[in-house]
Amino acid sequence: MSNIVLKLPEESLLQIIAHYKPNQTAAKTPYVRFTAKLTDTVVTVYTSGKAMFQGAGAEREAVRWGEAEAAKTVAAKGDQLPPNFAKLSVLGSDETGTGDFFGPITVAACYVPADKVALAHELGVKDSKQLTDDWMRRVAPDLKAAFAHSVLTLKNEKYNRVQEQGWSQGKIKALMHNQALKHVLRKMAPEKPDAILIDQFAERGIYYKHIKDEKEIIQENVLFSTKAEGLHVSVACASIIARVAFLEEMDRMSRETGIALPKGAGKIVDEAAAKILLKHGESYLKNITKAHFANTKKAQALANKKRY
Repeated sequence: MSNIVLKLPEESLLQIIAHYKPNQTAAKTPYVRFTAKLTDTVVTVYTSGKAMFQGAGAEREAVRWGEAEAAKTVAAKGDQLPPNFAKLSVLGSDETGTGDFFGPITVAACYVPADKVALAHELGVKDSKQLTDDWMRRVAPDLKAAFAHSVLTLKNEKYNRVQEQGWSQGKIKALMHNQALKHVLRKMAPEKPDAILIDQFAERGIYYKHIKDEKEIIQENVLFSTKAEGLHVSVACASIIARVAFLEEMDRMSRETGIALPKGAGKIVDEAAAKILLKHGESYLKNITKAHFANTKKAQALANKKRY
């Protein structure tokens, strides 16, 4: 996995931000100006004037903007995988929507048997040059038809309800991953995968602590790794299926509100939320957002300015 850093002029940084705006996620530290997550790459723009590209598609994305100041290989973190893991029969899972103010969290699990790994590639899953939302919308139906899968969508109203009860995003995601994996294993039965690979968002012990009260906990042959979509095509398939489910729910919500809801959690999101707040009120806004995000207060502040 690559980690490529570019030192760029302000004009180029603004172009990067505009280009990846549809994939924007919430910045987690004050020195991060902008961050976006593609299926195989994380793009980060720092206040220092540097841009970093991390992941399997880092070189592809970085070459668009300049020559690398420094480059090094960064290994995925997590469990040690068996030899030739990419060629095994694997059930993979991934999620999306966790950093978006509008829209749901979606989790998908997808089983790609060894004899269909090549088919997944042929369907375009590894064609990383086309990893855009439009491309994923096109390929997702083929993936769903070809592979056993499950996709879960946690809409905002329920998300807010369980979050107010004290559930963390980690707990929510763990429960959804376990449920999606369980669904696919039932569809596959009696066949079993050589391994299950979860795109790691929590350490193994924390993950299982989150789901300890579940009646059925999937534990056999479960592996955890970051950057898992680059380690087996099953996780890449799951990532695409989850992303399209997220986009479809965003489409539905946009039609309902009459506003094209932006992704991510940046300034454009605050502005859209303020418009909805003024038009429909606080209760309506809460039902289509992750209400505990800082965007709620920012939208209220913007709305108050426009009222006076």
